[in-house]
Amino acid sequence: MHTSIVAKKTLLIVWVALLVLLLLTWGLAQFDLHHFNVAAALTIALIKMLLVILFFMHVRYKPRLTWIFVAAGFIWLLIMIDLTLSDYLSRGSVPGYPDKTWQHGAWPAPGKQPPESTTRP
Repeated sequence: MHTSIVAKKTLLIVWVALLVLLLLTWGLAQFDLHHFNVAAALTIALIKMLLVILFFMHVRYKPRLTWIFVAAGFIWLLIMIDLTLSDYLSRGSVPGYPDKTWQHGAWPAPGKQPPESTTRP
């Protein structure tokens, strides 16, 4: 099995880059960029993640089969995030109750009747 030795200089440069990105993340939190705050923070987090995976986990120097398994892990992570967000973002969209009166134990809302049943007699 072929093992690659990463130069200490390379690891030091990556570590310094991670520290700079950490400070950049902190500095970004001090400014209000409105909708761009999330996009900028996620971009910095993605860069940090790639640096850790490629250099500290030595994926950069591994065969392409390792890259496929790493990619498969991230695809699975994206599937889990998608399922979680689809559940979270669809909450409150109960037909007949657009004002979310079903929340906080108020079902049905005081003064309102539940929607008519669509079942046939």
